[in-house]
Amino acid sequence: MAAECDLRAAPIAVTRRAAQRRPSPPMTLIAVLRHLAFAATLALLSAATVRLMIAVRVLDHPNARSAHREPTPKGGGVGIVLAFLVGVVVLYRYADFARLADPYFLAVIGAAFAIAVVGLLDDLLNWPFTVKLTAQVLAALVAVGSGLYLRDYRLPYVGGFYVGWLGPPITICWIVFATNAMNFIDGLNGLAAGVTLVTCAFLAVIAEAHAGWFAYFAALLLAAGVAGFLPFNFPRARIFMSDVGSQFCGFVLAVLAVVASRFQGDELSFLVVPMLLSGVLFDVAFTLARRLLSDERITQAHRGHLYQVAARAGIPAQAVALLHAGFAAFGGLVALAFIAASGTAKPWIPLLTLLPQIIWLAYVTRRARQARLDQW
Repeated sequence: MAAECDLRAAPIAVTRRAAQRRPSPPMTLIAVLRHLAFAATLALLSAATVRLMIAVRVLDHPNARSAHREPTPKGGGVGIVLAFLVGVVVLYRYADFARLADPYFLAVIGAAFAIAVVGLLDDLLNWPFTVKLTAQVLAALVAVGSGLYLRDYRLPYVGGFYVGWLGPPITICWIVFATNAMNFIDGLNGLAAGVTLVTCAFLAVIAEAHAGWFAYFAALLLAAGVAGFLPFNFPRARIFMSDVGSQFCGFVLAVLAVVASRFQGDELSFLVVPMLLSGVLFDVAFTLARRLLSDERITQAHRGHLYQVAARAGIPAQAVALLHAGFAAFGGLVALAFIAASGTAKPWIPLLTLLPQIIWLAYVTRRARQARLDQW
């Protein structure tokens, strides 16, 4: 119990030195089964909520940018958000050892909830992008204002160095970019949900191995919510996740990347979540760069993301979604290899996540030319 109290009182996690003195024992099978049973219960709650949202029938009517042809209910992300928040309440009440210190914990959960509320209202009212962006920046400011931001960065051969005043702005930019990336990628059935589910599964495994208990439980709770939603969205969509779900998933994963940067034992551990989200981040970064170089207005709606171009070029939407889930799984394997590696190869391992993206880019470009898609 003393160890649990010490961890509860620490800002994010115990220090590297303390962790070396008190290595965390592996989780017992009984504990794993209990956690999975709890996650399954939350998945059922999510599924029931999603089914209710289908009955409510807030419809997404197709337009020139849509991948669907028939009016389809939206707001399925409400089930994801509700399952996560119920799980967090239980975590806050009964699992002190897995909580961040109160200022961090309350700020992160409050900001995530605010993101979800703004996303839901946007689904209902179709607010302009500037409103969503403002909400994202404010939510990031709340998280960073609580003290949850990158403080130091570890480089192989060099060690750690304090990033100083750059920590908060870097963290804000990361949170806003990752939140929007998940929002932008939510354009095909099962794509955003599949990526989130695979990312959370790997992150939970990695966090458990390094006694990152908040990251472990948060990833498990988010995975449970997505698991309850996914059967209603893939392979055929009875409902869409919409902004309420995609922005919420992006924000939570972005914050967990910062939490992961406090894992005690691994250099550059901030890269764990970016490696898992490599497919999403590459697609969005490439699309933004291409549109900026083409002098296009980046806030204008379009169908020029790589996954959208792939679907327009004739690649089945289900295959594109499964491929992106595969990208997340590949990123997870690369992250595990990175953590296990030592020596001169370690700094280069994260770059392996670029290899499938480059191949994918070349393939989509070729298919687009064959389909005569001159306008991306």
